[in-house]
Amino acid sequence: MAKVANPVGEDPPKKSKKLLIISIAVALLLVVAGAGAVILLMSGDDGQGDEEDVVVPDKKPRKKKAGPEVPPVFVNLDAFTVNLVPEGDQGDQYMQVVIALELDDMSSDAALKNQMPRVRNNVTMILSSKKASQLLSKEGKEQLAKEIRDEINRILNPDTQGSAPETPVLSVLFTSFIIQ
Repeated sequence: MAKVANPVGEDPPKKSKKLLIISIAVALLLVVAGAGAVILLMSGDDGQGDEEDVVVPDKKPRKKKAGPEVPPVFVNLDAFTVNLVPEGDQGDQYMQVVIALELDDMSSDAALKNQMPRVRNNVTMILSSKKASQLLSKEGKEQLAKEIRDEINRILNPDTQGSAPETPVLSVLFTSFIIQ
């Protein structure tokens, strides 16, 4: 019985020493990793190179042709509700459409807001001159979007006849399109 008592008495001190060494090693590793993270974060905030990188992309959006890093500028117009041109023996039909415009830059947004009554009037005239059968197909909707885009560009740039490569409205997007 004396042999069984001695090994049990010797084993626990060896395990506790191993556990203590592992705990110290893990604690030192965490302290070193934390110190490294603090050094990286502090050197990133103080670096002059990062501030210069931010200034260079700010100069690019000032050009008329924006690069891919510049987010698009969208302007939502209020809903348009118009009567459509009657077809045959169908009763009165109307259309309700909500339009979003994609602009070339933020300066075009101010020009658009200044001309908004004229834009809304001309878009309403275009919409009310259509028949429902013209607008049901995808091609009809695409043609309508092209007509609206060209008309708004003509309003915003009256000197150009729509053939200028630099137009403020890049695309017309229908966010809601209902015909009844």
